[in-house]
Amino acid sequence: MNERTPGPLLGVDSEDTAEVIELRPDPSHRNMRLDRYVAGELPDLSRTYLQSLIDEGMLLVDGRTRRAAFKMTPGEVVTVALPVPRQFDLEPQDIPLDVLYEDADILVINKPSGMVVHPAPGHPKDTLVNAVLYHAPEISIQGSTRPGIVHRLDKDTSGVMVVAKSDRAQTSLVEQWLERTVIKHYAALVAGVIDEEEGTIDAPIGRDQVNRQRMGTSRAGREAITHFHVQERFDDATLLDVRIETGRTHQIRVHLAFISHPVVGDAIYGNKVSERIARDYGTTRQFLHASSLTFKLPGTEEMRTFSAPLPHELEDLLERFREGPESDVAEV
Repeated sequence: MNERTPGPLLGVDSEDTAEVIELRPDPSHRNMRLDRYVAGELPDLSRTYLQSLIDEGMLLVDGRTRRAAFKMTPGEVVTVALPVPRQFDLEPQDIPLDVLYEDADILVINKPSGMVVHPAPGHPKDTLVNAVLYHAPEISIQGSTRPGIVHRLDKDTSGVMVVAKSDRAQTSLVEQWLERTVIKHYAALVAGVIDEEEGTIDAPIGRDQVNRQRMGTSRAGREAITHFHVQERFDDATLLDVRIETGRTHQIRVHLAFISHPVVGDAIYGNKVSERIARDYGTTRQFLHASSLTFKLPGTEEMRTFSAPLPHELEDLLERFREGPESDVAEV
């Protein structure tokens, strides 16, 4: 039996929650994946939206966060908190875009640091979506003029992003992301010297139960895998090429902080060393850049790689690291 009730779910503010749904699996659901079970019970929720609810800690099993692959057992209670819909009048805005590639189906851009991807509370306009609507007013996703945002970059992360302009592209890209066939590379400058030439970080990530704005490693989190390869070492920092298999919120930043090498300039996950480096070198943004994205072009199925060079401010910062700090840097 499924029940729908208004109200809060654990730490979720009641003002942000429109409805709480209780789902009770029966014997026919035994060993079914959590995401597939909920998708079957609530067919109006898209797979992408359902995954975002799991990421946000809005879907619990017996009061605990679980991964999408968690296997169901009869007698458990699955609680789904549906957030209050946020309505925004999407306004096309003449905001310059650095277009790397465009055809009838997709738009590939080099997103600058500081640009928010989608309108949200506190950012109702001046976003990538507003810019895309002006640049490509012919967009049609399920009969609407909303561009298809398949993946996102944090506000302060720059680099390659792809946007769907058609239903065909939206479907193709979502499937490629779910099947993990998309190859995603990032350039990251981290605090401290990493001795290993390469490494893999395999640690589940979930939302911090105390500070909902932060993510963290957690046994109850979702699978997250990050690979890194050292590109260059400095006195007190390391330049990495990072490849992620999964795409959890803040994944690279959380994983690098987890191994005590946070991204330089990261105001949320940084430590004393990264803060000192950012202060000494005068950087005002995190050094994280989506350097390349490889996927199949919707329609043609041709595998293509799109790359974006480091922004000039990051290139300048690297040159300063190669020259050494302007003043002696004390050990912390």
